[in-house]
Parts: sequence; structure tokens; C-alpha cells
Amino acid sequence: MGERTARNLEEIYKRLLAKFGPQNWWPAKTKFEVIIGAILTQNTSWENVERAIANLREENLLTPQKIKDIALKRLARLIRPAGYFNIKAERIKHFIHFLFKEYGGSIEKMSKEYGPNLRIKLLSINGIGPETADSILLYALEKPVFVVDAYTKRMLSRHNLISRRADYQQVQTFFTDNLSQDAKVFNEYHALLVRLGKELCKTKPLCEICPLNNLNYSINYKCYSCNKSLPRPQERFHLNLELHQAPEITPTEAELKKDSQAFLKSLVVQMGKKSPAELPEDAHSFYKIHLCKKCRDIFSTRIKNKEFV
Repeated sequence: MGERTARNLEEIYKRLLAKFGPQNWWPAKTKFEVIIGAILTQNTSWENVERAIANLREENLLTPQKIKDIALKRLARLIRPAGYFNIKAERIKHFIHFLFKEYGGSIEKMSKEYGPNLRIKLLSINGIGPETADSILLYALEKPVFVVDAYTKRMLSRHNLISRRADYQQVQTFFTDNLSQDAKVFNEYHALLVRLGKELCKTKPLCEICPLNNLNYSINYKCYSCNKSLPRPQERFHLNLELHQAPEITPTEAELKKDSQAFLKSLVVQMGKKSPAELPEDAHSFYKIHLCKKCRDIFSTRIKNKEFV
């Protein structure tokens, strides 16, 4: 914790932003639409939520008053694509009842409530948990609250920044204690983590192409060859690979009859006396990979036998 943790979190943010760019999340036309989307997205994909939202928009129902007036069964039918539609219809109605009781149905009045107090009130609504409440606070009302989800916990635990057993509040505090209280940054950061989790930090992670794979703190490694998990440093064996591409020269029949090793040497000479770093990317690449002992031994044997050219 402290300055180092803050620097790590800032570095993660910079790298993800450079990799993926601004996410422009949450995709909605109104604050009320964001709130409905936050409830509908529970236990389903965003694609399903979009279909349910489209049904409500087509019926011109995306206002608090119209959702209040619509029959529960009809609401459930319209949001069917989002799954668990009967339960979610009831949860939406619970929120609408709260909105009219506390703020006369006005999202603007609700947005003026002090953030921590409003969070307590939202959590008292049947069917509104921490992630949904924080999504409403951050994305709809622009309150500086960090949203935590499975993608967030997965990334942090894989990089040994939090325990795998850390609860929602502990993960949230990890961010809020080490980042400036900026709703825009929290918004973008969480959206970037979701993008990372969907594309790279999956159940089977694609660490080799992840922008976070060489940060200067401990991460969970795996064998480049067989994908075996390598959590302990003593289980990891490092291999540095420099790959050179020879010039595209077609040998003559006479050259093919000569010593093959001598011919390869001649090709290297023709590349000049440039260092690998000076060569174009398509002629030289450098990789640092991690191997388990078994794969290390296999690679060592193949290198010793000159199987790699």
C-alpha cells in the first residue's frame, strides 16, 4: 500500500488507456436509462441488456413516470431478453417506488443527495446490491465511487495486488485509498478493466500480449509452452529469444551443394555489422519467456541439437 501502490495503479491505468483508448461508458441517452441498465445487467451480458432497453425505448417507456404506471407483467415481457425478467421487473419497480417516495420521481433531486448517504439508501432497496448501487452512483449520477466486479478482482489477484479472498469493500477501498477522488477517472478505469477482462484477462489469460505483462511487481506466471501455472519463483525458468530473419536470397544449385552451415554464415554476413537493435522489426524480434522445468529441458535439448535456426 502507499505510494508504490498508487504508482502501480496509475501505471495500469495509463497502459490500459494507451492500449484500448477511451471507452465512453455507460452507453445511454439519459441518466434514468443508465439506472435501468444497471439493474438489467445483473447476471447477463450487455448485448441482452441492449435488447431489453431497445424494447422499452420502442414503447416510449424510459421515464420514471411511465415505468411507474406500466403493469408489472407487461414490464417483465418487455425486458425478457435480459433474463430473470420477472425478478428484474420487480427490482425495477422497487427502485421506482423508492425514487418517488424519496425524491418525487426526480433523478435530478436524487443526484443532489450526499453520495455516501445515497449509497446506504440504494442498498436498502430490495434487489440492489453493492455493484448495482455503485454503478448507479458512478455512471448515472457521476459520484466518485469505484465499481468493483469480477473482472476487477481477477486482474488484481492475478497480479498479487489483493488476496483472492478479498471482499467487495476491500477491493473498492484499495482503489479509493490510492487514487484521486475523480468520478471521470473511476468511470474510465472500471470500463478499461472490463475491456481487459473480456479480451485478454480471461479465465485462460493471454498474458503474452497483455499490456500489463511486464510491470515491475509480482504477477502469476505460466509456462509459455504448456501453460502450466508457475506461482512460485523457484518453478520458473527464463529464456531469452532473439529471432533473426535472414535476407531473402535464393541460393543457386551450386550453393545448395555446399556446406549448409557455411551458407547460413554467408547470409548473416550479408546483413552487415548492424546490432540486432538496429535491424527493422521484421528482421529482428526479442522475447523473454517463462518455462516450467520440463519444457526448459526440452528447449535446451533442441537448442543443443541446433534444431532452431
